[in-house]
Order: sequence, then structure tokens, then C-alpha cells
Amino acid sequence: MGLPAEKPMLPFLGKSLLDWVVEAVLSANKISEFCVITSSNTLKTEEHCKSMGWNFVHTDAKGYHNDLKQAVTKLGWMGPVLTMPSDVPAITGAVLDKVVEAFEVCGKDFLAVFVPIQKRLDLGLSISSTDEYKGIWYAVSGINVINGEKVLSEGKVETSAIITEETEVLLNVNTIKDLKIAQQMMLKTKKI
Repeated sequence: MGLPAEKPMLPFLGKSLLDWVVEAVLSANKISEFCVITSSNTLKTEEHCKSMGWNFVHTDAKGYHNDLKQAVTKLGWMGPVLTMPSDVPAITGAVLDKVVEAFEVCGKDFLAVFVPIQKRLDLGLSISSTDEYKGIWYAVSGINVINGEKVLSEGKVETSAIITEETEVLLNVNTIKDLKIAQQMMLKTKKI
């Protein structure tokens, strides 16, 4: 985002983006444990995790897939692993529980949560990452569940998806403009 602060530690309505996400994770019923993934790019985030008593795993910062493999290996998490970015401050434990439940019944090794591109554009939000599912392109929320064992294997992973317009998932903060829009929407809808 071009700011001096690390993105997870970016202030958002009185606390860091990461604090909003961890609060949601801790309120979810279907998440048994959590760990923050850090790297040399997020040393202040690491310090924050230490001060809060949160588990974290330091990775080599070689991209999402490599860091995920490294974290899964270090943690030994071979079952379902929920992954999510620190930049979805409106996320709730209830939404995360729905994602985990959808994974449990989908019969696939990977479940992604996508948002209609037009919905983000209608709100004035950026589109930083897209992916195709069943012939349609969507904005990536960054919230996924994957079988940890499959993370370490090579080859194609069978995928399922949730397509949603829920505010809790839509508000993915990738730019300063996204940050301002997300803060305004959460204040307006009293999601704080």
C-alpha cells in the first residue's frame, strides 16, 4: 500500500487490521487453533504477536504458496487449514464458521471464497487479485480452506468455491481508498 506501517499493523478504527481478523478467528466455533504467518517483511507484526501471546510461524517470504507449504510443514497441520489475509477487517467468526462448514461438506481438497468483481467495483473498491471458477472471473477474498496434506503434494487440487457478496468478505483492504471505504462502511453499518 506504499505506507511505512506493515499492512497487518495498519490502524483501522482503533486497532490494527490483524487484531480485527484475530478477534473473528477467536470467536469462531469451528477453528481449533490459529497461527499468524510472518516473514522478514513483517517483523513488527511478529513483535505484536509475541506481545499478545499469539502463535506465529516465520517463513521465507517467497510467495503465498511457498509460505503456506513452509507453515504447514512447520506446524504439522495435515488436515483442513483455513487461510486468510490480515486485510479483511469486517470478517466475523460466524462467516468463518460457514466457510469451514462448506468445506466439510464439499468433498474437495480446496475451497475458495470469491466475490463478484462488479460488486467490489460498485462499492469503489479495488480488484487486486482475480481467479476463474466455472468459467467466470471473480475477485479473490483470500479466505480459503485447504487440506494441509494436499498443500505439500504436487499436482492439481480439486476445488470448490463460495461466491458471496457479504460485506464481511467484500471489504478486503488493498489500497488507501479501500481502507477509507471499509472504515466508512463499517461505521455506517455499525459493524464495530
